[in-house]
Amino acid sequence: MKLLTWNIQWGRGLDGRVDLARIAGEIRRIGDFDVICLQEVAVSFPGLPGNDARDQVAELAALLPGYTPVYAPATDLPDGRGGRKLFGNAILSRLPVGQVWRHLLPWPEDAGVPSMQRVLLEAVVQAEFGALRVLTTHLEYYSTSQRAAQIDAIRQLHAEACAHARRPRLGKGEAGGSFEVFARPASALLCGDMNFPATAPERTRLLAPIGAGVPAFRDSWEVLHPGTPHAPTVGIHPVDFVDAPACFDFVFLTLDLAPRLQAHGIDTETSASDHQPVWVELR
Repeated sequence: MKLLTWNIQWGRGLDGRVDLARIAGEIRRIGDFDVICLQEVAVSFPGLPGNDARDQVAELAALLPGYTPVYAPATDLPDGRGGRKLFGNAILSRLPVGQVWRHLLPWPEDAGVPSMQRVLLEAVVQAEFGALRVLTTHLEYYSTSQRAAQIDAIRQLHAEACAHARRPRLGKGEAGGSFEVFARPASALLCGDMNFPATAPERTRLLAPIGAGVPAFRDSWEVLHPGTPHAPTVGIHPVDFVDAPACFDFVFLTLDLAPRLQAHGIDTETSASDHQPVWVELR
C-alpha cells in the first residue's frame, strides 16, 4: 500500500497560478499511489488568491480516474450566490472504502490570533494486508492552544475507534439500514499538515501513550530513520511562513503497522504548492 499526503494550497503553486492539472501530474510523476490525502481543497471559493468558483473535489476526481473521492469541509460558508463555499481535506482511494467519518476539531477561543475551523477526515480502507483507518487533517497554524486541543481530540477519537474495534457495536440485522455495522479497526495512518515542526512539544504530545488497548502512534520518519533529524517539507523553496526549512507534514502510524513500513519519501522537486508531498509504503 502506497499513500501520499500533500497540502496543495488549493492548487496554487509558488508561481501564483492555481493549476489542479499540475497537481495531478506531479502526483503521477512521484509515484503510483493507492491512497492520496490532500489538505486545503476548495469548492466554490473564489476569494482564495488565484482561485475561481471551481469544484476542486470534482476536478481532482476527473483528473485522477479510478479513485473514490471523499471530502470533509472544515469551513462551510455562504458564497453570496445562493450556494456554499467549502474548504477542507480530501481522501482519494483506489482501495475499497468502508465507513467514513468527518470530525470537526475543537476551536476554542484564542482572541489574540487569527484562526479557522479545522477537520479530521477518517475513512476505512481495505488494503491487501487488512482493513485500516486513514485519517488526514490540517491543524491550526497560528494558535498553539487550539492546536493542542485538536491533538487531544484526535487522540480521543483514536481511543474511541479502538474501543469499537475491541467491542464491535451491535447491529439490528437490518442490512442497508442506519444501524448496519461496518468495521472500524484499531490500525490507523494519520497524516497531513500538522503546522508544527518535528522538534515541537506537540509532536511529543501526539505520540504519547494513550491507554490500555490503544496502539500509540509512531512517526514514520523516525521508524525508518531513528535518531536522524526530520527532512524538511516546507521552506525547501522560499515561502513566507517559515524562516528556515522545517518538517510540518507527517505520516504517523499505529504501532502494529510499524513493521510493515518499507519506505518514507519527500518530493523536493515540485513547487506546485507551498508544501512538499510526503509518501509512505507499507507491505
